[in-house]
Amino acid sequence: MTYLILFAEFFKIGLFAIGGGLATLPFLYRLAGAYPWLTQEMIPDMLAVAQSSPGAIGVNMAIYTGFRCAGIPGGIIAALGLVTPSVIIIIVVARMLRAFKENVTVQAVFSGLRPAAAGLLAAAGFSAISLSLYNPAASIWYQQLRWREALLFAILFLFIRRFKVHPIVYIAAAGGVGIALGF
Repeated sequence: MTYLILFAEFFKIGLFAIGGGLATLPFLYRLAGAYPWLTQEMIPDMLAVAQSSPGAIGVNMAIYTGFRCAGIPGGIIAALGLVTPSVIIIIVVARMLRAFKENVTVQAVFSGLRPAAAGLLAAAGFSAISLSLYNPAASIWYQQLRWREALLFAILFLFIRRFKVHPIVYIAAAGGVGIALGF
Protein backbone atom coordinates (compact mmCIF):
# COMPACT_ATOMS: atom_id res chain seq x y z
CA MET A 1 0.00 0.00 0.00
CA THR A 2 2.87 2.37 0.80
CA TYR A 3 4.28 1.92 -2.71
CA LEU A 4 0.92 2.71 -4.27
CA ILE A 5 0.56 5.86 -2.18
CA LEU A 6 4.11 6.93 -3.06
CA PHE A 7 3.49 6.38 -6.77
CA ALA A 8 0.11 8.17 -6.68
CA GLU A 9 1.42 11.19 -4.76
CA PHE A 10 4.43 11.64 -7.02
CA PHE A 11 2.29 11.00 -10.10
CA LYS A 12 0.13 13.96 -9.02
CA ILE A 13 3.25 16.06 -8.42
CA GLY A 14 4.61 15.12 -11.84
CA LEU A 15 1.29 15.94 -13.45
CA PHE A 16 0.92 19.42 -11.96
CA ALA A 17 4.47 20.65 -11.23
CA ILE A 18 4.92 22.61 -14.44
CA GLY A 19 8.32 24.25 -14.77
CA GLY A 20 10.82 21.72 -13.53
CA GLY A 21 12.22 20.45 -10.27
CA LEU A 22 11.83 23.60 -8.21
CA ALA A 23 8.15 23.67 -9.08
CA THR A 24 7.76 20.47 -7.03
CA LEU A 25 8.57 22.33 -3.79
CA PRO A 26 5.02 23.52 -2.98
CA PHE A 27 3.80 19.95 -3.47
CA LEU A 28 6.57 18.56 -1.25
CA TYR A 29 5.56 20.97 1.52
CA ARG A 30 2.04 19.61 1.24
CA LEU A 31 3.39 16.06 1.44
CA ALA A 32 5.41 16.99 4.52
CA GLY A 33 2.20 18.04 6.22
CA ALA A 34 0.24 14.99 5.12
CA TYR A 35 2.70 12.12 5.60
CA PRO A 36 5.50 11.29 8.05
CA TRP A 37 7.99 10.68 5.22
CA LEU A 38 9.63 14.06 5.60
CA THR A 39 9.29 17.26 7.57
CA GLN A 40 9.12 20.87 6.42
CA GLU A 41 12.55 21.42 7.98
CA MET A 42 14.07 18.63 5.86
CA ILE A 43 13.00 20.14 2.53
CA PRO A 44 15.73 22.85 2.31
CA ASP A 45 18.41 20.24 3.05
CA MET A 46 16.84 17.88 0.54
CA LEU A 47 16.81 20.70 -2.04
CA ALA A 48 20.48 21.46 -1.41
CA VAL A 49 21.44 17.81 -1.88
CA ALA A 50 19.19 17.45 -4.94
CA GLN A 51 20.65 20.55 -6.59
CA SER A 52 24.23 19.53 -5.97
CA SER A 53 23.68 15.94 -7.14
CA PRO A 54 23.77 14.83 -10.77
CA GLY A 55 20.38 14.51 -12.38
CA ALA A 56 17.09 16.34 -12.40
CA ILE A 57 16.22 18.16 -9.17
CA GLY A 58 12.64 16.90 -9.05
CA VAL A 59 13.67 13.31 -9.62
CA ASN A 60 16.41 13.57 -6.99
CA MET A 61 13.90 14.93 -4.45
CA ALA A 62 11.41 12.17 -5.33
CA ILE A 63 14.10 9.53 -4.85
CA TYR A 64 15.12 11.06 -1.52
CA THR A 65 11.53 11.13 -0.25
CA GLY A 66 10.76 7.64 -1.54
CA PHE A 67 13.96 6.28 0.00
CA ARG A 68 13.09 7.81 3.38
CA CYS A 69 9.63 6.27 3.17
CA ALA A 70 10.35 2.80 1.81
CA GLY A 71 14.04 2.32 1.06
CA ILE A 72 15.46 1.72 -2.40
CA PRO A 73 12.18 0.37 -3.88
CA GLY A 74 10.41 3.46 -2.53
CA GLY A 75 12.93 5.74 -4.21
CA ILE A 76 12.48 3.98 -7.53
CA ILE A 77 8.68 4.02 -7.28
CA ALA A 78 8.57 7.72 -6.32
CA ALA A 79 10.84 8.60 -9.26
CA LEU A 80 8.70 6.55 -11.66
CA GLY A 81 5.58 8.22 -10.30
CA LEU A 82 7.10 11.65 -10.90
CA VAL A 83 8.24 11.05 -14.48
CA THR A 84 5.32 8.93 -15.75
CA PRO A 85 2.96 11.89 -16.36
CA SER A 86 5.68 13.75 -18.27
CA VAL A 87 6.34 10.76 -20.50
CA ILE A 88 2.63 10.33 -21.23
CA ILE A 89 2.10 14.05 -21.85
CA ILE A 90 5.16 14.35 -24.08
CA ILE A 91 4.01 11.43 -26.22
CA VAL A 92 0.47 12.83 -26.54
CA VAL A 93 1.56 16.43 -27.11
CA ALA A 94 4.22 15.45 -29.65
CA ARG A 95 1.62 13.61 -31.70
CA MET A 96 -0.93 16.41 -31.41
CA LEU A 97 1.53 19.25 -31.90
CA ARG A 98 2.41 18.05 -35.37
CA ALA A 99 -1.20 18.38 -36.39
CA PHE A 100 -2.02 21.55 -34.43
CA LYS A 101 1.23 23.51 -34.18
CA GLU A 102 -0.25 26.46 -36.10
CA ASN A 103 -3.52 26.34 -34.13
CA VAL A 104 -4.29 29.59 -32.28
CA THR A 105 -5.78 27.73 -29.30
CA VAL A 106 -2.67 25.58 -28.86
CA GLN A 107 -0.48 28.68 -29.01
CA ALA A 108 -2.74 30.39 -26.44
CA VAL A 109 -2.47 27.42 -24.08
CA PHE A 110 1.34 27.55 -24.24
CA SER A 111 1.24 31.31 -23.70
CA GLY A 112 -0.82 30.73 -20.56
CA LEU A 113 1.45 27.94 -19.29
CA ARG A 114 4.60 30.10 -19.40
CA PRO A 115 3.46 32.55 -16.67
CA ALA A 116 2.08 29.64 -14.62
CA ALA A 117 5.47 27.92 -14.74
CA ALA A 118 7.24 31.18 -13.89
CA GLY A 119 4.90 31.73 -10.94
CA LEU A 120 5.48 28.21 -9.61
CA LEU A 121 9.25 28.65 -9.93
CA ALA A 122 9.16 32.08 -8.25
CA ALA A 123 7.10 30.71 -5.36
CA ALA A 124 9.47 27.77 -4.97
CA GLY A 125 12.49 30.07 -5.09
CA PHE A 126 10.97 32.36 -2.47
CA SER A 127 10.21 29.35 -0.25
CA ALA A 128 13.79 28.09 -0.56
CA ILE A 129 15.20 31.54 0.26
CA SER A 130 12.91 32.09 3.24
CA LEU A 131 13.62 28.62 4.66
CA SER A 132 17.35 29.20 4.31
CA LEU A 133 17.45 32.71 5.72
CA TYR A 134 14.56 32.91 8.18
CA ASN A 135 14.33 31.19 11.56
CA PRO A 136 10.77 31.45 12.89
CA ALA A 137 11.69 29.50 16.03
CA ALA A 138 13.96 32.29 17.30
CA SER A 139 12.67 33.91 20.46
CA ILE A 140 14.04 37.41 19.75
CA TRP A 141 12.91 39.25 16.61
CA TYR A 142 16.43 40.15 15.39
CA GLN A 143 17.48 36.50 15.62
CA GLN A 144 14.79 35.44 13.17
CA LEU A 145 17.00 36.42 10.25
CA ARG A 146 19.90 34.05 9.84
CA TRP A 147 22.50 36.79 9.37
CA ARG A 148 25.46 34.60 8.43
CA GLU A 149 23.44 32.68 5.88
CA ALA A 150 21.99 35.94 4.52
CA LEU A 151 25.48 37.38 4.11
CA LEU A 152 26.70 34.21 2.39
CA PHE A 153 23.61 34.29 0.14
CA ALA A 154 24.27 37.93 -0.83
CA ILE A 155 27.96 37.30 -1.54
CA LEU A 156 27.25 34.18 -3.60
CA PHE A 157 24.46 35.93 -5.47
CA LEU A 158 26.80 38.79 -6.42
CA PHE A 159 29.61 36.41 -7.41
CA ILE A 160 27.27 34.27 -9.51
CA ARG A 161 25.93 37.34 -11.31
CA ARG A 162 29.43 38.78 -11.86
CA PHE A 163 31.61 35.73 -12.54
CA LYS A 164 30.56 32.94 -14.87
CA VAL A 165 32.19 30.04 -13.03
CA HIS A 166 30.93 26.47 -12.99
CA PRO A 167 28.17 26.05 -10.35
CA ILE A 168 30.11 23.29 -8.57
CA VAL A 169 32.66 25.93 -7.55
CA TYR A 170 29.95 27.91 -5.74
CA ILE A 171 28.46 24.78 -4.19
CA ALA A 172 31.87 23.67 -2.91
CA ALA A 173 32.67 27.18 -1.66
CA ALA A 174 29.36 27.45 0.19
CA GLY A 175 29.86 24.01 1.74
CA GLY A 176 33.39 24.97 2.79
CA VAL A 177 32.20 28.23 4.34
CA GLY A 178 29.41 26.34 6.13
CA ILE A 179 31.93 23.91 7.60
CA ALA A 180 34.44 26.64 8.49
CA LEU A 181 31.87 28.87 10.19
CA GLY A 182 29.86 26.04 11.70
CA PHE A 183 26.51 26.90 10.06
